Amino acid sequence: MGTDSGRAKLLLEHAATLTLQTGNLLNWGRLRKKCPSTPSEELRDCIQKTLNEWSSKISPDLNQEMPDVLECTVDQAIEKINHEEREELKVSAKLFVAGSNSSSIRDAVDIACSALGVAQLDSVIIAPPPIEDGTNLSLEYLQPYWGELENLVEHKKIVAIGTSDLDKTLLEQLYLWSQVKPNSNQVNLASCCVMPPDLTAFAKQFDIQLLTHNDPKELLCESSFQEALQESIQSIRAQEWTPLWLLRYSVIVKSRGIIKSKGYILQAKRNVS
Repeated sequence: MGTDSGRAKLLLEHAATLTLQTGNLLNWGRLRKKCPSTPSEELRDCIQKTLNEWSSKISPDLNQEMPDVLECTVDQAIEKINHEEREELKVSAKLFVAGSNSSSIRDAVDIACSALGVAQLDSVIIAPPPIEDGTNLSLEYLQPYWGELENLVEHKKIVAIGTSDLDKTLLEQLYLWSQVKPNSNQVNLASCCVMPPDLTAFAKQFDIQLLTHNDPKELLCESSFQEALQESIQSIRAQEWTPLWLLRYSVIVKSRGIIKSKGYILQAKRNVS
């Protein structure tokens, strides 16, 4: 790679946090022409395309400032929403928190709103935060994350919030404890061929929408992200970088029910001993 990629390497090595924004305009059309890819394959493709594009176009001036927080995006990656069209569109997101810091939720929502040019997101679904092997997901573990989402609803940054992969027992516990009730719960049909009857009955009773998804348990693992960094920007110390959170957004035309745009926003931190 040429001198521009060298600058990218230097910037990444000095930055403490990397925010990567990638949208469908770079690669969604190409992905649709291929054989159906998995969510993880699609994400990795997006990351690599954006890193390659960004590293070839960054300004030499950035090399002098060495910012602590580095934004990695390209102009055409994310399409800002026209204010006049806002009422015709629904902006929804699914948030994957990789670390145990629940405050990452606010960062993710703020950055997504800024990137898309909106004041609030219409809906946010949170994937179950990672837990240690052999440990069961519990209400106590979910509470800090849900509390952050409730705070964002209170401050009108999000309209509605939902969950993913909760069984009837845990969904009921969350519903009874929460101040802002979940309006949806995603179910992975790869591990459940039909909706569990007890979950269906509970959701119907309390007007919770049941949705389906095919996301893996871990959409972006640390090693996969590091490999994408290594392949996109050679000689970078990729093993020092760890994803903090990943937000996948969709902009849907309400009247037609079609996706206008789709993309990912990811934030990672550099761990230096």
